[in-house]
Amino acid sequence: MSGPLTDLLVLDLTRALAGPHAAMTLGDLGARVIKIEPPAGDDTRSWGPPFVTGTADQDDSVSTYFLSANRNKESIVLDLKAEADKQLLERMIERADVLMENYRTGVLDRLGFPVSRLHELNPRLVVLSITGFGHDGPEATRAGYDQIAQGEGGLMSLTGVSAPTKVGVPIGDLVAGMNGTIGVLAALHERALTGVGRVVRTSLLAGMVGIHAFQGTRWTVAGEVPGLAGDHHPSIAPYGMFATATAPIQIACGSESLWRALCTALGWSPDEDGFATNPERVARRSQLIERLETLFATADAEHWLALLADAGVPAGKVRSLDDVYTWEQTRSQGLVVSVDHATLGEIELPGSPLRFDDNAFSGGRETHAAPPLLGQHTDAIRAEFG
Repeated sequence: MSGPLTDLLVLDLTRALAGPHAAMTLGDLGARVIKIEPPAGDDTRSWGPPFVTGTADQDDSVSTYFLSANRNKESIVLDLKAEADKQLLERMIERADVLMENYRTGVLDRLGFPVSRLHELNPRLVVLSITGFGHDGPEATRAGYDQIAQGEGGLMSLTGVSAPTKVGVPIGDLVAGMNGTIGVLAALHERALTGVGRVVRTSLLAGMVGIHAFQGTRWTVAGEVPGLAGDHHPSIAPYGMFATATAPIQIACGSESLWRALCTALGWSPDEDGFATNPERVARRSQLIERLETLFATADAEHWLALLADAGVPAGKVRSLDDVYTWEQTRSQGLVVSVDHATLGEIELPGSPLRFDDNAFSGGRETHAAPPLLGQHTDAIRAEFG
């Protein structure tokens, strides 16, 4: 084990994506994470296709969805309706630093583990609770699913060109998991000062509202209701995606100096009437896009990217995922890790987005463990905790 959290024990009672992603983040940073699964396993073990299989004599297939959120974990199967397994969990709680759960509000209480009992067993325990819409309020009992949260939280009303569109990844789950991780680390820091743990709460709804950024203040301060942002920035121009003779490219003129650099590269006057300032360009965005795309249609994407790079104008491709994961820059940042899976053999997974100092280790760990099979570590953990 290596990484800055190598002294921590995390109990992961979560399933699906928000909670598992949070627990995996702590595992990437070196914590020991024990994934506690019901006999049927985490829901995402059956979420597919795609599924992948390993050796020819291996009957079990593995969901790539599950693989995405469960590296650097051990797996034990517990039936929390069985008294013996509840007692084993109690012994694990007594030694743990963090417990993560994303049950609906009240479920953990009914299983015999309300917060009061958790802190009776271990006053130093930090508890992370992730819900769909918050643990209290008029809609606290609603189930939390990403696409519903994207809609209810307003994100879909900002995304798309002609109709509200969900983000291509479960961003509600992922943001909730990241927020949960931040809260846990803050609570652990506080515990170092007070000796006492606390409950950290977040939700998919909180994550969606929390990333509105300037779109949120357009309403709360200016009283404007933002609409679909499409492929262009609502407050800056030119800033978005433009067609060329071959593939689309993206340009970000985030300052007047960059606008002038773009005009110089294209042989335009930056002070032309109607385009001299950013507010003017935003007001005439459609004309500006048409003018740029008419020019860009005369050459391929690579030509324009090279021209813009020479001019110092931020620009880039719209890459497919196969291109992203084979890109030398992606790999140089430790964003792809190799793990040895129990049935699949050596596989590659997306890596941690964090690095420490100047080393190339993803998340600070020299090596990473593959996502576990269901109950892969049950016998060893039962023996360890009596």
